[in-house]
Amino acid sequence: MSASRPRSSAIQARLATTLWRTLAGRRLASLWRLSRLIGPLVYRLSRRERDVTEINLAQVYPDQSAAARRCLARDSLTHSTATMLELGFAWMADPNRVETSIVEVHGRELLDDARAQGRGVIVLAPHFGNWEVLNFWLSSHFPFTAMYEPPKVEGLDPVTREGRERMGAKLVPTNPRGVAALLKALKRCEAIGILPDQEPNWGSGVFAPFYGRLAYTATLLPKLVARTDARVVTGVARRIPGRGFAIHFLAADEQVYSPDEEQSATGVNACVEDAIALDPAQYQWEYKRYRKVIEEQEGHPDHGSFRLY
Repeated sequence: MSASRPRSSAIQARLATTLWRTLAGRRLASLWRLSRLIGPLVYRLSRRERDVTEINLAQVYPDQSAAARRCLARDSLTHSTATMLELGFAWMADPNRVETSIVEVHGRELLDDARAQGRGVIVLAPHFGNWEVLNFWLSSHFPFTAMYEPPKVEGLDPVTREGRERMGAKLVPTNPRGVAALLKALKRCEAIGILPDQEPNWGSGVFAPFYGRLAYTATLLPKLVARTDARVVTGVARRIPGRGFAIHFLAADEQVYSPDEEQSATGVNACVEDAIALDPAQYQWEYKRYRKVIEEQEGHPDHGSFRLY
């Protein structure tokens, strides 16, 4: 049984790599049309993604009708499908093609001004639009460092790493050594990337509101700010279906600069909400953002029986 798992992983990696290399040569308009065909099938056939997406949307948009939320869920899974199909484009296509697909850049002055003041920049990059295109742009225009956790399918590690590093990005591990590398990059007035909407391990975060409900949120940001005086911006690559991408950099909520971890985490979640407001369908709602709340409640029966998933 254990011997079959490496073989299965290797087959998955070869199939995914072959698919991405094939799709890398396709036009973005073709990939979007393909996404519009596959996305509704994902919504119908992938119960886990559909259910989690609809549950999350019910929490954050309670005033919308159920029909409107179902429509948004289908659109969201279509955009998530597009992101997966576009990985080959972001990682393997000719760099000139990727660069020219970025047809708009908004807010670049937030990064330029911070670096002109001799300060590093922390880019909060939520799972919105195509974050691999954002990585491409950032590493093409700035010295850029980001944390990296190898994919679960081991054979995809070299493909993922090569794709993310090809324009000069430096990837560091998600451990104290990686945090030290982020600090050094900020002190050199460089840019670093942080995923603000991934739930950290217990002990590495605090509960802070996200659309009015508590979500376990990482506390790495205030530690980095306190030790470097870095500026914080939110960055996303918004998909313009069939045409390309628009890069948006948004000024961070001022709470992110608070030394109080809960207040800073509240600011981080507000930054994610601001990015989502650009186009809610492009956020990856199929992630169980409130999962740690459930785990915490299950460990403390006196907290009641509230459940989401």
